[in-house]
Amino acid sequence: MGSMILAAVRKTNNIRLKNKMVISIVAVVFIPVLLVGLILTASYRQNVLDQATQQTMNNVDKIKKHITDILRMPIEISNKLQVDDRLSNLVNDRYETTFDLVTAYWDFRYFRDSVQLYKEIDNIRFYTDPPLPISNWDFLSADESVKNSNWYREALDKSSSFIGWHYIKDETKENRAYLSLVRRIDFPLYRSNGVLVINLDQDELNGILSQEPFDTMIIDEKGFIVAAKQPQWVGRNIESMDFAKDLSDRRAGVYDFHYEGKPSKIVVEEVVPPFSRNGLKVISVFTIDSIVSDANRVSRLGFTIIAASLSIAIVLIYFTSSFLSRRLLLLNKVLNKVSMGNLNVKSDVDGNDEIGTLSRQFNHMLASIRSLMDEVSESHRQKNLLELRQRDIKLKMMASQMNPHFLFNALESIRMKAFAKGDAEISNVVHLLGKLMRRSIEIGDRKITLREELDIARCYLELQQFRFDDERLTYELHLDHSAMSVEIPPLLVQPLVENAVVHGLEDVEEGGIVIIGTRVESDRVVITVEDNGCGIPEGKWREIEHSFQDMEDADEHRIGLRNVHQRLILTYGEGFGLKLDCPPGSGTRLSFSIPLGGKLHV
Repeated sequence: MGSMILAAVRKTNNIRLKNKMVISIVAVVFIPVLLVGLILTASYRQNVLDQATQQTMNNVDKIKKHITDILRMPIEISNKLQVDDRLSNLVNDRYETTFDLVTAYWDFRYFRDSVQLYKEIDNIRFYTDPPLPISNWDFLSADESVKNSNWYREALDKSSSFIGWHYIKDETKENRAYLSLVRRIDFPLYRSNGVLVINLDQDELNGILSQEPFDTMIIDEKGFIVAAKQPQWVGRNIESMDFAKDLSDRRAGVYDFHYEGKPSKIVVEEVVPPFSRNGLKVISVFTIDSIVSDANRVSRLGFTIIAASLSIAIVLIYFTSSFLSRRLLLLNKVLNKVSMGNLNVKSDVDGNDEIGTLSRQFNHMLASIRSLMDEVSESHRQKNLLELRQRDIKLKMMASQMNPHFLFNALESIRMKAFAKGDAEISNVVHLLGKLMRRSIEIGDRKITLREELDIARCYLELQQFRFDDERLTYELHLDHSAMSVEIPPLLVQPLVENAVVHGLEDVEEGGIVIIGTRVESDRVVITVEDNGCGIPEGKWREIEHSFQDMEDADEHRIGLRNVHQRLILTYGEGFGLKLDCPPGSGTRLSFSIPLGGKLHV
């Protein structure tokens, strides 16, 4: 898995920077924002839809309560008539004259009073069979059309005494249809019955639905619309409406339909009044688009803003990446020139960003490389010059040697004769001179120990003591014996001792001291040669110190010191050169350090 991810990451290295930035903005910004927008929009739409559905269900529930309140009044009227003796006597008594019957009709005012008293009631009529001698608008004889109607037969069904709710025509109202209570009224005393029909006021029913925000209707069990927000729907069968086919058979709940060709929600609630064999249904319809239109508008606005932002971002990234690519190409051209060996170039890419910083660091690196190459070249030049001078010195020494064995033998003969004559001092001096000459002649390119180097310096000092006597010159050795076995290039200490005697004590008539010291400091051995002469003026001191670096300086008084300084640098590096310390009136001190063990640090 890790290797696959690594391989995929490596493949991105082959994509141009411009394309990488565009892909990055799409992957890191656009896609997440788009996904978040889609999720939030979907959540918002669903939330709005759920709220609308819940609100519709609440509204339908309120409609159900209002309808129940309206239906309660005709039920109460029918209950009273069920036990009303006046109605029983009126329907079942036999009147001698028509006048008596008309008078009885007129005296029975309950139907008319109820219609006037209760706005929910539009009309009340009572059907009898056998027929009455005379009918009016309140009491009617059931003709064949009435007897054959479903509602009439259901009302007379002996197996049920429940109330029925039907959408039926009223012949006393020009055959207009009404939602009506239909109930059989029994007269046990006379062993007869009749059918009571109470019409509900259509305007009252429609008024319940008029304030609803969505299309709402009430249907009976056969699917007839008995009330609706849109009055033109009243009287139609819901099965004739495309969006509501089979809806009359649905139980209470929320259903998905297509209304006017649009996805919609339909809320169905059943209303079954007390003592009723059947009931009504309240149906509310709303299109989803009408509910989520605001959410869709917000979504379109959001996606428009996202698209505009992405377009602007892509344009900005395109120009920014083009600018970055152009600067990188300029830097790449300079790199190509450097790769071909041309170090005399300079990157002109400016700015304080990462590319500008890289350009400046690249220029600084080139300057450092050129400086290092100049230093290496100068170091090689100085080394070659030093080697030429050393070869010249060796040639001069070889020219002056003239059979060194002859000189050693002659000096040894002189020493033996002086010793034989009892002059031990002369014998010792000649021995030191021979030893010094032999060591100087035998030295080549090989390293010697610090002990051997100090032995040469001691021989030189003792010869100078013989020359100037002990009152003018003495010397001291302050040695760290743990450093005596360290190997160093030959003739590093003796030239410093010679400089101290010849120049440092030049004006000292008596009491001159040369001190040679060695000590170990951390990983270095420090070697010092100091005298108690008059010292060197600061201006002269700085001039001498500067001359250590000048290979062209021909002053013979400085050749020895410069030779030591250059050999130390060539052998051990820049930090190991000769150091000069000349406090005014306090003598001169020359020092240098070498790595402990004599290992090269170059």
